Amino acid sequence: MKVLKQNGNVIIMCIIEVVIGILLLVNPVGFTTSIIMVVGIALMVDGLLDMIRYFRSKPEEAAVGQLLMRGLIALLAGAFCTFYSQWFIATFPVIAILYGIAVLIVGMSKVQIAMDMLRLKNAKWWWGGISAVISIICAIVIINNPFSSTVALWWFTGISLIAEAIFDIITLIMRHKSDGSAK
Repeated sequence: MKVLKQNGNVIIMCIIEVVIGILLLVNPVGFTTSIIMVVGIALMVDGLLDMIRYFRSKPEEAAVGQLLMRGLIALLAGAFCTFYSQWFIATFPVIAILYGIAVLIVGMSKVQIAMDMLRLKNAKWWWGGISAVISIICAIVIINNPFSSTVALWWFTGISLIAEAIFDIITLIMRHKSDGSAK
């Protein structure tokens, strides 16, 4: 229970990764389009709120905060996401490369966790090592994109999200179980 209390946000992120992975396996285009449109709508609402705050604030305060510019940019970005979501679908291979780079960076942080566990004499350090290796391999595969179709890349991305989340939860638990002393 101590692990849950101390790392609830990490566990929630792992659960979200599993759900996203499953949704990418079931309907990658529909899920991605929906997410892009939701982000677009949120940006438009945020942009409108910034613009309203601009016109409601005193001129001296409004000039400093640049709320009108931020609001206009958010409104335009949101409209683009909402009405041109297919552009993101068409550029998914580029977005996947950026995701692969992010996974590679996360994999490097997992190497740090595994090494910390090893240096702290945690007998289960190898769970962190396996998690790091999986992340790095998935990142390299995603970056190289050896797949013949975008759907195959999405499926691989979904599977890698699920696998990484499972190993992250196991590593988290093993990290806090220092040879059975933490319960």
